[in-house]
Amino acid sequence: MSFFKKLKESIASKTEAVTSIFKEGLTKTRVALVEKVEELITRRKKIDEEFYEELEEILIGADVGVNTVMTLIDELRAEVKKRKIEQAAELQPVLSEKLVGLLKGEQNPGIQMAKSGITVILFVGVNGVGKTTTIGKLAHKFKSEGKSVLLAAGDTFRAAAIEQLEVWGQRVGVDVIKQQSGSDPAAVMFDAVQAAKQRGVDVLLCDTAGRLQNKTNLMEELNKIFRVIQREIPDAPHEVLLVLDATTGQNALSQAKLFGEKSGVTGLVLTKLDGTAKGGIVIAIRNELNIPVKLVGLGEKMTDLQEFDSEQFVHALFAGLIQREEEQEETK
Repeated sequence: MSFFKKLKESIASKTEAVTSIFKEGLTKTRVALVEKVEELITRRKKIDEEFYEELEEILIGADVGVNTVMTLIDELRAEVKKRKIEQAAELQPVLSEKLVGLLKGEQNPGIQMAKSGITVILFVGVNGVGKTTTIGKLAHKFKSEGKSVLLAAGDTFRAAAIEQLEVWGQRVGVDVIKQQSGSDPAAVMFDAVQAAKQRGVDVLLCDTAGRLQNKTNLMEELNKIFRVIQREIPDAPHEVLLVLDATTGQNALSQAKLFGEKSGVTGLVLTKLDGTAKGGIVIAIRNELNIPVKLVGLGEKMTDLQEFDSEQFVHALFAGLIQREEEQEETK
C-alpha cells in the first residue's frame, strides 16, 4: 500500500468537516510548496545541482526554515545516491515522506486539561498576532463541548485589549473578569481565579500583556502571574500557549525561541495559516523547537480554530497528489 493511501485511511475516521477546514485553510501553502515542487519535478526531469538549488529556494520560500532545508537536502542527496535515483519524478515520494517525517514529530498531544477542578490556560505572545481572537474562539470551542468558561483580561496595558476581550465574551456568551486599564495583571488573575472557584467553572482562559520592548519586565510579570495562580490552584496553569502569526514566517520562529526559553511555554498556537503561503513554518517549528503546535487558525469563522493534527495537515498539503494517485489506480 502506498504512503498516501495509508495516510488517507488513517484519517478516514475523522470528520469530513475538519478535513475540509484543513484543506481550505492550507490552500496558499499547498500552491507555494507542493505544487511548485511538482512543477519543478515535471520541468527538470533530471536530478542535478540546479535541481537541488531550485528545490532549496522553493522550500525556503515556504518558510520551511534554512536549517531544516539544509538537513532535508542532505538527506535527499544521500537517498538519491543510495537508491541510484536519476529521474526527478522518482524523488517525489521520497521528498513527501521526508516532509511528513519532519512534521509528525511527537504525536499530537492536544490541550492538557486538569484531572479535576478548574483548567487554567495562559496565553502569551506579542500584540497583533491574534491572541484575543484565539482566546474567544477557544472559549467558543469549550462552550460548544458543554464546558463552563471564564475569561481574564490580564493585558491591562492596552485598554483596547480589555475591550476586545469583552466583545469576544459577549459574542460567545462568556463572562470576562477585568480591572481598569493600567491595573496590576496579577491582581486581575487573582480576581479571576477567585471568581472561577466561586462559580465552579471548568476552564479559565487568561490573556497577558504582549510587550516585547522590555523582555525582563514582561518575564517578571509572567512569573508574578504564575505565583498568584499557583497559590490558589497548585497544578495550574495547565497550559501556557504562545500565540504566533504564521504570516510572519521566520519572525514567528524567532518569537517562539525567545518566549520558549523564558516563559515556560508548553504549546504553540499558529494563527492566520489560511492567509499565508508560509505554512512551511509549521515544519520549521516542529523541527527546530521542542515545543508542540497545539492549535492552528485556519480561517475567520469560530470553528476555524482547530487542534493541530499532523495527519490532517499533511493530507491537506498533498491533497492533489492523493487524488491523482487514486485516479491512476482507477484507470489501471
